[in-house]
Amino acid sequence: MDTKRAFKLRFRRQLRLQRKQVEELSANAEERIENDFFKRLERLGAVKRFVISWLLLLVLLIGLVIAQTRALSGYYQKLVPVPGGTYTEGILGSFTNANPIYASDLVDASVSKLLFAGLLTYDANNQLAGDLASDWAVDATGTVYTVHLKPHLTWQDGQPLTSADVAFTYHVIQSPDANSPLYSSWQGITVAAPDPHTVTFTLPNPLASFVYSLTNGIVPEHVLGDVSMSDMRSASFDTTKPVGAGPFQWQAIQLTGSSDTDREEHIALKPFDNYHGGRPKFNSFVIRTFRAQDQLIKAFKAQEVSAMVGLTSVPSGLKGASDVTINSLPLTAAVMTFFRTTQGVLADAKVRQALVEGSNQTNIIDSLGYATRAVREPLLNGQLAYNPAYQQSGFNPLAANALLDADGWVRAKDGYRHKNGAALTFQLEAENSGEYPQVARELALQWKALGVDARVNVQDNVTFQNALSYHTYDAILYGISIGVDPDVYVYWDSTQADIRAPVRLNLSEYNSATADSALEAGRTRLDPVLRAIKYAPFLQAWQTDAPALGMYQPRFLYITHGQVYGLGQGAINTDTDRFSNVQNWETREARKTIN
Repeated sequence: MDTKRAFKLRFRRQLRLQRKQVEELSANAEERIENDFFKRLERLGAVKRFVISWLLLLVLLIGLVIAQTRALSGYYQKLVPVPGGTYTEGILGSFTNANPIYASDLVDASVSKLLFAGLLTYDANNQLAGDLASDWAVDATGTVYTVHLKPHLTWQDGQPLTSADVAFTYHVIQSPDANSPLYSSWQGITVAAPDPHTVTFTLPNPLASFVYSLTNGIVPEHVLGDVSMSDMRSASFDTTKPVGAGPFQWQAIQLTGSSDTDREEHIALKPFDNYHGGRPKFNSFVIRTFRAQDQLIKAFKAQEVSAMVGLTSVPSGLKGASDVTINSLPLTAAVMTFFRTTQGVLADAKVRQALVEGSNQTNIIDSLGYATRAVREPLLNGQLAYNPAYQQSGFNPLAANALLDADGWVRAKDGYRHKNGAALTFQLEAENSGEYPQVARELALQWKALGVDARVNVQDNVTFQNALSYHTYDAILYGISIGVDPDVYVYWDSTQADIRAPVRLNLSEYNSATADSALEAGRTRLDPVLRAIKYAPFLQAWQTDAPALGMYQPRFLYITHGQVYGLGQGAINTDTDRFSNVQNWETREARKTIN
């Protein structure tokens, strides 16, 4: 019993001892927590503020570095054009034929220029340069032209391009069965290919301007050689399977629209990798046609096309737009008022002279809305043989009235002049396009001040073209293409007014033995100095006879989204000459480091 009791007492002592130890450990733990955690916790806010301050400073430093890098990048980086992308031209008109032997209207000529290459082309200064040709020369007689081709030329199907293809092209043009619009210009010329890289052209007579006719596209004999001349104009080659040697090659054509008014053609072209002028920068080039001007403008505003072709004025909604570039490319052409000199009151040279002196050319040019040069004689300012001494008379209303008075034209009470019972009146034809109606009406107002009743007749395109073809007008406002060379024989030689002439482009029906002799002499001389001398009598006769009123050089209007790098801004001869450097066009931009 004592043993049992002693065990219980010992157990109780140990239990109290252990409990005391636990209490001591608990108190010790509480003291440590108080000292090591809760008291330090009070200082956590300060630590937090310290850490956040350093983090903010770090973020600020990173931001400053980024800002400085961007600011300094302008000193060693700049935006530069880069290759790539798809370029889409919207053009007014329709597509019918890509063959350069036939392509003549705006759409066809544009497609043809992209697909085909000629022997010669024009450089950035609008001077002749080799395209397929490496060089060319004329012999001492001025009748034999020899052209050498560049080496290693190929067609877009991989076949070699040789002088045989060149000869074949001109033989097709010379065939009456092929019915090419170039036919009349190539009659009497012998074309030969003495070796694969040489072509010779033998003319019946010297012709200084002949070399300028070698810019048309060349077609492949191995594709068209088996096509009969009478079927050449309707061959599938012309519309769905063209093979050229130009910067772009045919890919596909898609037709959309269910009626004549909304029909469109989408012509997709891809780069020709082996183009002799270097592979084009664009990944693809698309020609999209539009039948109506408002449809073209709508597509442009919707960013569906990169450029617009065929407009004669800038749509009001696009003027001043920051993302739109207005390219006004001066044409080597002349807008004139042609007086039909063979009948009516305009057969009187004194009347024509008075009309010239009563025309305020400066006011008309100022009203056009774009900068251009005045046209004051049948040649363009800066052209070979141009001579300021033979300019038409300037604006002088006093002299103009004096001329009419001396010629017997008397003013009536209504302000208009009469002579022997006949009124001084005639009709002035103008096409309903671009600035022509405005210019014609301004001219009529200026002439009204002289007592001349000029009645403006604005015509639609078809009616106007008929008037041009059949010379059914008294006076007509029209633009003629002159080009680089001063050979204007086709516009002023009396033979070109004859109804039997192939094109009948002597719109004034001008007939002057002096002018005829000078025009013939000037075009047959190769020496530039001698040519200028020979043309002088023509210029003097034109000044005296006043068969037309020279007005201004027109422009080719090319509206684009942003800048087109590589597109020249100098004078061009035809609208398709905008493509002379198309292989180097670029529209994309990227930042690159300056070396």
